Amino acid sequence: MPDPTERSESMFPKLDAAQIARLAPFGRQRSAAAGEVLFEQSESVPSIFVLIEGSLEIVQPACEGEIPIRVVEPGEFTGEVNMLSGRRSLVRARARAASQLLEIERANMMRIVQTDAELGEIFLRAFLLRRTALIAQTSGDVLLLGSSHSADTLRLKSFLTRNGHPHAYVDVDRDPGVQELLDHFQIRVEDIPFLICRGKRALRNPSNAEVAACLGFNPQIEEGTVHDLIVVGAGPAGLAAAVYAASEGLGVLVLESSAPGGQAGSSSRIENYLGFPTGISGEDLASRAFVQAEKFGASVAIAQVAAHLLCESRPFTVECTGGDRVQGRAILVATGAEYRKLPLSNLAQFEGAGIYYGATHVEANLCQGEEVAIVGGGNSAGQAAVFLSGRARHVHLLVRAGSLAQSMSRYLIRRIEEIPAITLRTHTQIEALEGNGRLERLTWRNAQTNAAEKHDIRHLFSMTGASPNTAWLRGCLALDGKNFIKTGGDLLPDELAAANWPLRRAPHLFETSRPGVFAVGDVRAGSVKRVASAVGEGSVAVQLIHKVLAE
Repeated sequence: MPDPTERSESMFPKLDAAQIARLAPFGRQRSAAAGEVLFEQSESVPSIFVLIEGSLEIVQPACEGEIPIRVVEPGEFTGEVNMLSGRRSLVRARARAASQLLEIERANMMRIVQTDAELGEIFLRAFLLRRTALIAQTSGDVLLLGSSHSADTLRLKSFLTRNGHPHAYVDVDRDPGVQELLDHFQIRVEDIPFLICRGKRALRNPSNAEVAACLGFNPQIEEGTVHDLIVVGAGPAGLAAAVYAASEGLGVLVLESSAPGGQAGSSSRIENYLGFPTGISGEDLASRAFVQAEKFGASVAIAQVAAHLLCESRPFTVECTGGDRVQGRAILVATGAEYRKLPLSNLAQFEGAGIYYGATHVEANLCQGEEVAIVGGGNSAGQAAVFLSGRARHVHLLVRAGSLAQSMSRYLIRRIEEIPAITLRTHTQIEALEGNGRLERLTWRNAQTNAAEKHDIRHLFSMTGASPNTAWLRGCLALDGKNFIKTGGDLLPDELAAANWPLRRAPHLFETSRPGVFAVGDVRAGSVKRVASAVGEGSVAVQLIHKVLAE
């Protein structure tokens, strides 16, 4: 890992005269008077500024004034990850003294990143490190007032965190000075969670789509545009397809219902993915892949939930829950799978209020120093057990089988065996949940001894089985008995006949019963439920999509 000095130099690199000369054809020289604001917080930032002479200051507007972030010196430049996504600025930039600048618009910035390896690496590394620093300092334009007892608070915290948007959080149950803020905005208990967006708009328990719209997460989708490829789902498979397709010149639109990374994005640490010997969190892996897709020009729309696929004619049309309709010459379904829900009558009552389906830092902070239970015997459950054992007082890992050997990687089993704070309970299932508003205790039963145990445990992580996200397809594609999408050679002649397969050729690998519609990753029947295989499927599918588009 770089030391702080090296990290600072990477975050705020100083371009030399030759590098600035290479940039000159992509921008225009301009001057700025002392005190002139170059861009404001919450504005769309169309340009970056390379300082030739003078001095700039980057500040964070706040209620009590401005918080200084950085003084930009000659040779340095403004900007962070929002330059790739086109999202609104989180900071204000102002000239401290009369300055000379090279202004480079976003479109030309994207050309530099894609075509100049040296300068592209300098800009990308600086942008990523700056966004990471802003998150660590909670230097953003969002204030979330919520409660640890509220499922919607957890939803919004997860949405903002997994989408890499810095935000400040106030817990109304713990902060003694919060009442004044509640009175000022006339916030009632039923309004919690309450989100103040960009310091201006007040949203009472907003949906993810409302937050995405307020923060300017998404590119403007022009009506009538026909994309070469629409990728539905931004998990590892979908992001890999977006990276390869966009890098090869296809016009790509990615629709993601919540946040990049899919189920893998909620993993605390992935240690068996090639190239990361010390492991990487699912959130970090997803954010890097997301930036990579944007680098090559893919458009990613967040909180856009695919509701229906109109597949009878081409171009295909995807209808989204908010009413948007987008068209594509080819479709890649990468909607993944979600954990199966426990068969308990009052489960929904505690979801987000004691029952969780991911183990990130957001959930881990809720159970600091407490006992937790995890249901599941796969790698995700094992990774969660190891991660949470460093935060929780004790972790109970519950599995129906007699051991973990059939479903979990050996390195995780060995680690679990070596951690005293984890107890593996085999032949065990959750039988009952109890609580008033949130989970307070649970009962599990051992199938061999038939002994039931009740425990005062307020946090249960459910990570068992997988149900594919295919309901939105509504009969468009051939599915197997468990509703996973069948592709390629797995499609039987009678299934192709029932789907009126119109071509003389057989479906390509990963192609569904509808020509031009592909499926990859966990949503596909017979897929290997690993991040590496999902990435491989997404990248390979792009080569076959090229063939279909050429037909």
